[in-house]
Amino acid sequence: MFDNLGGKLQDTLLKLKKKGKLTEADIKAAGREIKLAMLEADVNYKVVKDFIDKVSARALGDEVMKSLTPSQQYIKIVRDEIIDILASNDSKLKSNSNGLTVILMAGIQGSGKTTTAAKLANILKKQNKKVLMAACDTYRPAAVKQLQTLGAQINIPVFYTDTKPEEIARLSIKNAKEQSADVLIIDTAGRMSIDEDMMTEISNIAKITVPAEILLCIDAMTGQDAVNTAKAFDERLKLSGIIMTKLDSDTRGGAALSVTHITGKPIKFCGTGEKISDIEAFNAERIAGRILGMGDILGLIEKAEAAYDAQAAQDLSRKIAKNSFTLEDFLEQLEQMQNMGGIEEMLKMMPGAKQLKGIKIDEKEILHQKAIIQSMTIKERQNPNLLNASRRRRIAEGSGTKVSDINKLINGYENSKKMMKQFSGKMGKKGKMNFPFM
Repeated sequence: MFDNLGGKLQDTLLKLKKKGKLTEADIKAAGREIKLAMLEADVNYKVVKDFIDKVSARALGDEVMKSLTPSQQYIKIVRDEIIDILASNDSKLKSNSNGLTVILMAGIQGSGKTTTAAKLANILKKQNKKVLMAACDTYRPAAVKQLQTLGAQINIPVFYTDTKPEEIARLSIKNAKEQSADVLIIDTAGRMSIDEDMMTEISNIAKITVPAEILLCIDAMTGQDAVNTAKAFDERLKLSGIIMTKLDSDTRGGAALSVTHITGKPIKFCGTGEKISDIEAFNAERIAGRILGMGDILGLIEKAEAAYDAQAAQDLSRKIAKNSFTLEDFLEQLEQMQNMGGIEEMLKMMPGAKQLKGIKIDEKEILHQKAIIQSMTIKERQNPNLLNASRRRRIAEGSGTKVSDINKLINGYENSKKMMKQFSGKMGKKGKMNFPFM
């Protein structure tokens, strides 16, 4: 996400860090480099112009020129202005205090709207909301089946009947109220903004259902076209927000940095992968931190908390304190790391991620380590001291690995055990173990 843009901005800011004092020429040169980087990332020209004007005006004032740490002040200004581009005071989902809350999903074809509807339903379900979904895409082959399959994965019912989309929407409202649902998410057909018949249809659905939220799914790879799409849909539907999809792809990031500033519509969520769990609330400060290489530690903590059971964390803390951390526990930690998106995803959220980019990480290594542990007997997992040469040969054959791989795993396990023991001691009695370790 924003790899190209972030890399170039970080390179520019790194040059400034090496200077003890900044001149007007330094600031103007940095401004030109940032402008070029943003334009290459397909950020809307008006957004770039406004951004550079604001940064330059602040940077050429006393805030930087008379500062004892001018480069740090300049970086702070850049961060503040990126946040200003992305931020909105209306980023939370609206809901009806009494009765049913309706969320209408809109988007062009291929924007990931149907999958996003299920992702959003899953988030609301975890908030103890009773959620239903309605399939109003009667045009795309297998669209209804796709939503039903996704609904089955997260145990959320999908309403559908063989009739026109407007009627499906009307009947879904009636069904949701009969089921005493808290939220109804309506998936509509992907449509081009120039398709008058289809735009009229979704406008009619909005009038029938009176949604609390009308959310437009925008593919992050569409660049500046995202702004035109949002404007066209907003004219017909009065959008309440945007969900940016496919931010995990090789995208230049221009859409995210343009759409809120130009349209005034907040980005409420962003899709970061294909799995149902790959969605997160959009946070301008965290995104700015990632772009500028400052990391997203809060996001990393949230991923850990979402992937890890609180009771399991307490049990693990006690085991570490008692020095009874076994290979079964180590296996559980490997699985939790996978649930968090893998090591590479975790590293991207760490400060200075650009410097870590050159590190080659083989995610298959985790699969091999899991296979090795799963090839052991329960007694061997609980007491690795039993693993003599013959046992290690047997496990290597059973897991399709080498004895050297098993030796490496045991060394890693022992090192993790020592590290967590030290970590646990420093945190004290009230400390919590929320992170999986290698």
